[in-house]
Amino acid sequence: MEYTYETENTCSKIIKFKLNGNIVTDVQFLGGGCPGNLQALPRLVEGMTVEEILKRISGIKCGMRGTSCADQLARAIKKACKMEQE
Repeated sequence: MEYTYETENTCSKIIKFKLNGNIVTDVQFLGGGCPGNLQALPRLVEGMTVEEILKRISGIKCGMRGTSCADQLARAIKKACKMEQE
C-alpha cells in the first residue's frame, strides 16, 4: 500500500513510500531538502524490512531540529505499520 506522510520540522515537506507487508519500497522525499541525502536515503532503505529501517535511522537529528529527514521517514513507517494493524 502507498503512504504519504507530512513531515514536521524538516526541509523536506512530504515523504511517499510503499509498504509491502514488512518491506519498504519506492521512498520519495518531496518539497525541499538536501538533494544528495534525499537521493541516498531512498536507495539505502529500498527493500529493507521495517524493523531494520527503524533500528538504523530512528532518532537521527539534523542540527538543532530534534529530528531529520531520516527520522521522519522512520516515524512515517512506524505510523503506516500502526495503520495497517488497525
